[in-house]
Amino acid sequence: MSSTSGVATTDRVKTTEWVTFVLIVTCYALWIAILFWLTPYAPVLAVLLAGLVVAFHASLEHEVLHGHPFRSKALNEALVFLPLNLFIPYNRFRDQHLAHHLDSNLTDPYDDPESNYLDPAVWLTMPRWKRALFRLNNTLFGRMLVGPLIGQTLFTIADWRAAMRGDRSVIIAWAQHVPGVAIVIALVMASAMPLWAYVISAYIGLSILKIRTFLEHRAHEKTRARTVIIEDRGPLAFMFLNNNLHVVHHMNPNAPWYKLPALYRAGRARYLASNETYVYRSYAELFRRYFLVAKDPVPHPLWPKD
Repeated sequence: MSSTSGVATTDRVKTTEWVTFVLIVTCYALWIAILFWLTPYAPVLAVLLAGLVVAFHASLEHEVLHGHPFRSKALNEALVFLPLNLFIPYNRFRDQHLAHHLDSNLTDPYDDPESNYLDPAVWLTMPRWKRALFRLNNTLFGRMLVGPLIGQTLFTIADWRAAMRGDRSVIIAWAQHVPGVAIVIALVMASAMPLWAYVISAYIGLSILKIRTFLEHRAHEKTRARTVIIEDRGPLAFMFLNNNLHVVHHMNPNAPWYKLPALYRAGRARYLASNETYVYRSYAELFRRYFLVAKDPVPHPLWPKD
């Protein structure tokens, strides 16, 4: 895929994106209001809404790692210092996501950190119960139900092994993560929401994010045809900050979230030609087609089985 468009890059460098900054401040304000104001009156609703805020905060983290809203990387990253999802260090998310943007590696079971495909040779060695779990995970229902647990388990094991090998970037990322987690836990415990309930909220947030990532990429021989467009303009599109227009984001990685729809409208035919019409009309279509049906096989369909 092509690199960042010149217009998007120039606009980002020359302007401060106050709309994104306001969203970050609003996100934290809503989080505090849910914990300290809503929870005593409607605890179940508070848990659900806190999950939505956790998911939205992750979308804002995604904006930050791509260089928004300010020109200062340190300032941007300070804005998302608090890990509302509890479990994923920002630095690890940043490093893995930027590695994911090497489009030639998209869907690779080893070189794409965000791939949901497995090496077929590994798949053949799995016990039946684990295969059943991964098959469930390849439906949208399963991805939302067990996807966060599977993803977090694999991620944590891989980072533990990297830390044991002396990978300084992993060690530093987790060391920086701990103070932020301590602050989040302290605030939760000072509020009316029990910590166990907030852990459920964090899981709900990660589950919502699985809707976005469920079909972002497909196995395809052509690199440019691996990335999806979902032409949704509803609440989930806002929740994901227009990252449903995913091929537009991959081709313009420095463009801020609010410019992606205009970029897509201006170049719709080009984007769909580039990804060979890998397109869905809405998230409602996604739920209709794949809620209980797997979209893809678990083993990578283009990899050899030996």
